[in-house]
Amino acid sequence: MADYASFRQRLDAVLRTLDVKQVQDFLIAEGQWSPGQPADPEFAMWMMIAGSTTLRDLHEQARQWLVSHGHEADAEAVLRRGKGAGGKQGQRGQRGEDKKHGKKSRPG
Repeated sequence: MADYASFRQRLDAVLRTLDVKQVQDFLIAEGQWSPGQPADPEFAMWMMIAGSTTLRDLHEQARQWLVSHGHEADAEAVLRRGKGAGGKQGQRGQRGEDKKHGKKSRPG
């Protein structure tokens, strides 16, 4: 577990640079990626930023990049998950009820 924690700290430090080349070089050196993989390393970098709880200060920037590059559904899925299971489920359930039942679900 200590190895993962160390890796995660180093990864987050590299992600914080917002430099795709540095992220790619780091992950290749760590044996997590192969040269040329993934096909879209910039997308992968922003998704990792969005998924990192320690990089919350960069989440809005990640969301903006992802949405502006056609990845809105991915951004919402990852960023919503980062807010915790309770918040995610509550939001999803509330939206589903509103869509399904509309005014019927509201008293009066």
